[in-house]
Amino acid sequence: MQCYVYRASKRADTYVYLPEKDDFSELPEGVMRALGNLEFALEFELTPERTLAQEDPQKVLVNLDEQGFHLQFPPPEDEPKP
Repeated sequence: MQCYVYRASKRADTYVYLPEKDDFSELPEGVMRALGNLEFALEFELTPERTLAQEDPQKVLVNLDEQGFHLQFPPPEDEPKP
């Protein structure tokens, strides 16, 4: 599945994954307000085998399929970054 990632302007290190470029129709209005402007960051082919820096690709695929988007939040401060 082709995947499009957007950086949130109001929340540092927060990203939105979408299955369609620039299609924010599945994002709830409250989420859109909380995230601010979404700036396109990257596009890639997402497969269950693909390694992602901070996310489980299977979880991302399920969220894209079931709710039409996936939110990636920064790791908690006390957790070391991979």
